[in-house]
Amino acid sequence: MLAFIIGCEAAFWVFVLAGLACRYLLGRKRAGALLLICTPVVDLALLVATVVDLRNGAQAGFFHGLAAVYIGVSIAFGHGMIKWADERFAHRFAGGPPPRKKSKFGPEHARLERRGWLLHLLAWVIGCVLLYGMIALVDAAERTAALRQVMQLWSVVLGIDFIVSFSYTFWPRRPKTPA
Repeated sequence: MLAFIIGCEAAFWVFVLAGLACRYLLGRKRAGALLLICTPVVDLALLVATVVDLRNGAQAGFFHGLAAVYIGVSIAFGHGMIKWADERFAHRFAGGPPPRKKSKFGPEHARLERRGWLLHLLAWVIGCVLLYGMIALVDAAERTAALRQVMQLWSVVLGIDFIVSFSYTFWPRRPKTPA
């Protein structure tokens, strides 16, 4: 299962890079768009493989949970990751404007951190829905304990991310002043 998850992550970036290469290097905008649209197919393939594995009697393990995490993160952050890559590719290969730098200080930085946490929350909700779905599908508590552990661990990580992300709202990062 781990190899399939890694393969899906690699396939996601292969589709992104191939789509951008078609769009900017080959001037084939439609082909590039088609390849970029294929990125959700990777998520679907991972979901189907995970469900089939569990339906065939596999003990739900950490990697089944990791598949749900990956899908949640891919759905929540995927568009932003593709946009990030697109801006850089356009600048490097098509004379596009330089990518806008993210603010590292002050209220704008705090806003970006809060937005990032909200995307993390969305990923967590999607992932937990998938994890609960897997638990219901297997319908055997002794075979799904690892999935509950993934949810618990991810919940702790989400809580820590909340504290860090929202701390910038109350204590904004300031540029270092020369001594």
